[in-house]
Amino acid sequence: MNWLYDAHIHLSDLEYEDDITRILNSMKKIHIKACCVSMDYTSSKKTLELGKKSNLVFPFIGVHPEKAQDDVQPTFELINKNKETISGIGEIGLDPTYSNSDEELSKQEQVFRAQLSYAEKFKKPVSIHSRKSLTEILKILPSYNVPTILLHWFDGNKKQLKQAMDLEYYVSFGPVMTYSKDKQVLLSKADKNRILVETDGPVRFSRCFGNKIAQIDFIPSVVFCASKVLHMNYDDLCNVLEQNSKQFLML
Repeated sequence: MNWLYDAHIHLSDLEYEDDITRILNSMKKIHIKACCVSMDYTSSKKTLELGKKSNLVFPFIGVHPEKAQDDVQPTFELINKNKETISGIGEIGLDPTYSNSDEELSKQEQVFRAQLSYAEKFKKPVSIHSRKSLTEILKILPSYNVPTILLHWFDGNKKQLKQAMDLEYYVSFGPVMTYSKDKQVLLSKADKNRILVETDGPVRFSRCFGNKIAQIDFIPSVVFCASKVLHMNYDDLCNVLEQNSKQFLML
């Protein structure tokens, strides 16, 4: 039986705290592993603990663009200290939504570039946040020799998708793809060997899954929908996604 992977979920979020034991047990039963991403120092520490608690959790630590104005040095020190045990660096990137000035956007870019440098130095995968910033991010990334790159919740256009595919980046699609025609078109045009699936939990999706907090067990439904879009057998797609996930994680 194939293992599926949630390529991007915030299991260290407080929304999951009271339910984490059940979630970890459920992951084992339904054969799903998770790339657990972080936002800041506190969530990075919790992510590391989850990685120690379960071998089904692949810990990604780092500073999200929303937190780039905070003191980021403790998180950078955490990356350096745990470089042998972390699976990757993330969630990192750019997002003008979280900047009130050019100075704050510049700080975001400094923090982003610093973390790309760590990923290059320690040869770690990265999970990228690119909302409203994909054009700039696609200019920045080729300057760094990062082993594998995921553009999580890919929200670009067809031209940007082709650029990402040409650069051999991975792109992930989540629950929105179950109803969004635009996302389905992008999925259909992506290289099948470069696609991953995610929930981005604990995000809630108002148009699917009853607006509940995203759970890892949403993943099979996302894969089922993707199989219809791609005109693939479900089991065949599961096999492709497992191989893609392993390659992204360098397993």
